[in-house]
Amino acid sequence: MDEKYRTQNPEVLYTRDTLTSVDRAEINHFKQLSSANPRKRVRLCAHTDPADRLHEMLIVHERGAYVRPHKHPGKTESTHVIEGLVDVVVFADDGQIVKVLRVGDYASGRTFYYRMGAPAFHTLLIRSEVLVFHEITNGPFDRSDTVFAPWAPPDHDGEAVGRYIAELEDKVRHME
Repeated sequence: MDEKYRTQNPEVLYTRDTLTSVDRAEINHFKQLSSANPRKRVRLCAHTDPADRLHEMLIVHERGAYVRPHKHPGKTESTHVIEGLVDVVVFADDGQIVKVLRVGDYASGRTFYYRMGAPAFHTLLIRSEVLVFHEITNGPFDRSDTVFAPWAPPDHDGEAVGRYIAELEDKVRHME
């Protein structure tokens, strides 16, 4: 299986072929890789190069993975949930919650697909043990194009992240 992919780092794999296919065994392999990563995530890039104009990714996040609120100016992002449940929290620039999308796989009865046609700060609150989703966005990828919300703590500050997530969970709960 690993011969099909090139490992960029423990969280990012790239396909080696222009025809990429993924089966259940590979998803299970990605879940194992995700559980071994400190940030509880892994992604398979179905495009072969960060400079590609179209980026398609299969992404696995475990419950507890922190996705710092961020946005991608000039990019469109669409997501299709394959497995699991997630609340997608969308924010105004000042950090106020604009919308909470309750998303899950098709069998869950929830919304299973969404598209963000304009950049907005967003994060994921994973509600299942694991979340597997397909994400498409326009490339090329440049890490500096991602704008992180100044009102949300960085990944490396575990204590601040814990407080932030607890506060966010409370706000989301009160919106139900």
